[in-house]
This record gives sequence, C-alpha cells and structure tokens, in this order.
Amino acid sequence: MIIDIILPLSLVFIMFSLGLSLTVNDFKNVANQPKVFAVGIINQMILLPLVAFGLIALFGLTKEMAVGLMILACCPGGVTSNIITKMAKGDTALSISYTAVVSIVAVITLPLITGFSIYYFMGTEAPSINVLSLGITMFLITAVPVAIGLLVHYKAETFAQSFEPKASKISAILFVVIVIGALASEWDTFINNVTILGPSIVTLIIVMLLVGYGSAHLFKMSEPQAVSVAIATGIQNATVGITVGNLILSGGDGLSVLSLPSGVYGILMYLVCLPIVFLYVRLIRTRFSTA
Repeated sequence: MIIDIILPLSLVFIMFSLGLSLTVNDFKNVANQPKVFAVGIINQMILLPLVAFGLIALFGLTKEMAVGLMILACCPGGVTSNIITKMAKGDTALSISYTAVVSIVAVITLPLITGFSIYYFMGTEAPSINVLSLGITMFLITAVPVAIGLLVHYKAETFAQSFEPKASKISAILFVVIVIGALASEWDTFINNVTILGPSIVTLIIVMLLVGYGSAHLFKMSEPQAVSVAIATGIQNATVGITVGNLILSGGDGLSVLSLPSGVYGILMYLVCLPIVFLYVRLIRTRFSTA
C-alpha cells in the first residue's frame, strides 16, 4: 500500500518539477523548428520502440522482462535528459521542448503500445489491463502535474525560478529511492535476469544515442542540436516506467517485476551515458583549444 501511494506521488512531484522549468516558448520552439522536432519525435516515438522490440528477440527477453523493456521504450525523456544535454553543451532549449511535447504525447502512445506488448509477450498469462484507464491515469500523474508546473511558472515566474533548482534536487533523490526500491524488492528476479537484462539495456542506450546523433547530422542540424536529439532519443524517464509497471501489475509491498527493466535502466543510464557525455565534452574542448 505504501508503494502504491508513494510511487505515483513521487512521479507527480517529478513531473511538476519538470513543468516548473517549462515556458510557453518551449512549445513554440517546436513550431519554429519543424524538421528538428520531427527527427527527434520519429526517433523517440517510433524507432525507439522498434529497436527495443528487436533487442528483446536478440537477447531472448521473455514475458515480464520483455514487457518491462517495451514500457521503458515508450517513456518520455525527463529532467535528467535536459541536465545531461546542458552538460554536453547541447541545445538545452530544444531538449526541454522535446521533453515537454513527448511527455504529453506519451499519455496516448504508452498505454497503447504497453497494451499490445502485454498480450503479445505474455499471452494467456497477461494481467488484465484497461488501456483507457491506464491512459487516464497517465494523464493525471504526468500531463496534469506538468501543466500545473507550467502554470506556476507563468503566474509566479520569480518563485518558479527560485524553487525549480530545489525541486530538481528533490526529484533526483526521489528517483534514486525509487530505483533502489525497485531493485531491492525484486532482487532475486534481478539476479536471475541480469546477464540478459543488463546487456540489452546497455545496447539500447548506446544504439539510440548513435541513432539520434547520426540522424541529426543526416538532416544537417547544428552540433548542439545533434547532441540534443541524441540525448532525447537515448535517455528515457525511468520513473515513469517504474510507475506504469507497478500500476499494471502490483508488486505487493515492493515493486512490480514489470518495473525491473526501468529500475536497472535508471542505474545503467548513468553508468553508460555520463561517461559518453564527459568524453564528448572533453573531445569538443580539445578541438576548440587546438583550433
């Protein structure tokens, strides 16, 4: 019962903190850069689930693990992707715009793809799922908090700018607690699947970072834009994945096994992505210092 209450509330706060960092202009940027936006959306909303589906077959993930990875692949980016983009000297405004729009669109796409994945991978063992109900729940715990945060930013900009850094730190702490809880509650399952789950998740992160970066340059975007597209494509909001997994299949006092891939991803994302970002930044600095 505690997990059933704390987990959704934590996600609500995390999404609210995201909304605090948004402005109406972030949505306008999408209209002003249709090509840049289209490439990022296609990568994140279409290619990412397709790649995840292929990796499930390649690495032999089964049932709950397969569904969990598909849930993760449908999740939007989050505050983390915006921070990493800033660290990598990418186009932060573009990153925030991606996060804002995809967070809204995912309210529709995530329940639909998740519903398909459950029946495809689990068959007769599939838990009962109401796609409409899941979509409404997603709307209430993701889109609504983002909208409230955006409204607060609009109505009380000074407060939003002063509180947003604190909210981001609280969100980071909540994220760590959620990930630790996910792994601790399903430790035996994690150990039994880590040799398959780990490589598949690392491969997913690296492949999507490369797809994002390569597609951006294919369409002749600037380097900062390419970095933003790569990170938006390769980094998902693991907290959403953990929450959705638990909403579909309750884990009792712990977290659902459907949440496990997102929990493992939450750790591997930092172990894989951050070294790549730091290496990239170092190479860029070296390039400019020797130019």
